[in-house]
Amino acid sequence: MSQEPLAPRSEAGLQAPVPAVLGRVLRRAVLDHVSSEHRRTHPALLHVGRPGGREGVVAVREVGDHSLRTDVVAAMLARHHRGAPEQHPAPLVWLTRPGDLDLQDLDAAWLAAAWAAHAERGAALTMVVVTRQGWRDPRSGLSQRWVRLRPR
Repeated sequence: MSQEPLAPRSEAGLQAPVPAVLGRVLRRAVLDHVSSEHRRTHPALLHVGRPGGREGVVAVREVGDHSLRTDVVAAMLARHHRGAPEQHPAPLVWLTRPGDLDLQDLDAAWLAAAWAAHAERGAALTMVVVTRQGWRDPRSGLSQRWVRLRPR
């Protein structure tokens, strides 16, 4: 596996059309969230890695400071890249939370932290917010929604 990001480097976030590989990965993130979280209200979680593969997860409720959020993302990135780099492709960052896909303060706070941590590494950032309805890129607003998502 290569170190290439899932999507081309862009300060503006994901743009349509989403590459097929990335589309499958994002669908998997939503499907994993839908199948693992059955409560209507649940804690927001930050994930770094690959849906269905190697990933780190942290509850984000208690992390209220930008510097601390950036340190959390940087530590998760460092953990993801431990070992042989060619075995660990560029990670996706996704925030799972309850509610709809509209941009929320929590999304913007974690986007800023993820952006800062990726900039420190010199890496491209691919980040989405995932809810039970679908995913949304908080930078570009590009999103995908499903009425009833089922495994293929």
